[in-house]
Amino acid sequence: MKVHRYDKAFLIVGGVLLVGCLFALLYASVGMGIHLPGRHATIDPQAVHTTPPFDNPGVRQLPDGRVEAVVVGQIWSFVPAEIRLPLGKEIVFTVTSADVIHGFHIDGTRVNMMMIPGQISRNTYTFRRPGEYLLVCHEYCGAAHHTMAGKVIVE
Repeated sequence: MKVHRYDKAFLIVGGVLLVGCLFALLYASVGMGIHLPGRHATIDPQAVHTTPPFDNPGVRQLPDGRVEAVVVGQIWSFVPAEIRLPLGKEIVFTVTSADVIHGFHIDGTRVNMMMIPGQISRNTYTFRRPGEYLLVCHEYCGAAHHTMAGKVIVE
């Protein structure tokens, strides 16, 4: 059986693309530190607003020197809608949803999580540049999804 030269070229190009994608994935996960945020814990979605730390969302200092930003997603807002964070400190984002699936993405960073009812998600990030960052919901959550936005101010 003879392999046609176009078939051989297709197999070579496909193999090169596959290896290139594998290297890009390895570089992103190891070299850049990008990883999927894990499911940290579970929570009763009906009791989000009465369960610590979501009963008092906002920014707080942790005993180990890091800063925690606790955020609740709910139809069509983030609580709190404005988050003020220090520059150069490791920030632990702890998020959940009180109603439906929402997204949690801070524009210009690698912070990108899903806010799932009944699940607490965590991710860490250190801001290297001061400024104002847009916080958006990237999962369709209903008729006013396009209005669900917040602000992260790094000072």
